[in-house]
Amino acid sequence: MPSGPRLYADLAYLWPLMSPPEDYADEGARLQSELRARLGPGRRRLLELGTGGGHLLHHLAGDFEATAVDLSEAMLAHSRRLNPGVAHHVGDMRTVRLGETFDAVLIHDAVDYMRTEDDLRAAFATARAHLRPGGLFLAIPDDYVETFTPPCISHETRRRDGAELTYVEYSTDPGRKDTEIETVYVFFFRENGQLRVEVDRHTTGLFPIGTWERLLAECGFAAERLDYPFSEHGAATYLWVCTALETA
Repeated sequence: MPSGPRLYADLAYLWPLMSPPEDYADEGARLQSELRARLGPGRRRLLELGTGGGHLLHHLAGDFEATAVDLSEAMLAHSRRLNPGVAHHVGDMRTVRLGETFDAVLIHDAVDYMRTEDDLRAAFATARAHLRPGGLFLAIPDDYVETFTPPCISHETRRRDGAELTYVEYSTDPGRKDTEIETVYVFFFRENGQLRVEVDRHTTGLFPIGTWERLLAECGFAAERLDYPFSEHGAATYLWVCTALETA
């Protein structure tokens, strides 16, 4: 059994059905607009940390010279097929160093897997290490202490090419005083007349908005927090647009 979330290992084959690329079209357009407004014209360099299956990046890669990093080789295999013109690297967003600089760095909801302040600070430091002065760091966590009201429960059914996936997502905060929440997924996958049931557990981080503000400043960013109309659970969601400051 994989030590991490199964969705990014032996259950990665479910991802294109669970969260298909077309679901990210509106979000990709919003991010592209934000980047273009701030970076100006030209084929700018974009690094996505925690790219997963590359479904969001698919809507950006045509307009940017893109590079993708993720811990999961199984998820990167999806992205390589979907985004053949993108450079892909296996790496941890807390520690990876590519020896390159970019105009923008993006971390979508993969930033949720930063479970401690040290993890979050390390991810921010990675973003800063890959940005030119004045470059942009965009981050989009799902939840904050101020917005997360457990339990959060959702479910959806998807069908494609004769296969059917129904998944139930249950998120709760068992510790309350720590910086972690737990999400349990139950997958009901039917194909060729056979039903398979799988369970997967994910532990992710939960921080106050003030912690984000403090750590971003510590890591050399001037941060803006913008309303973002793409919520996972119906709660308030924010897009952090952070400018890399000149080093002293």
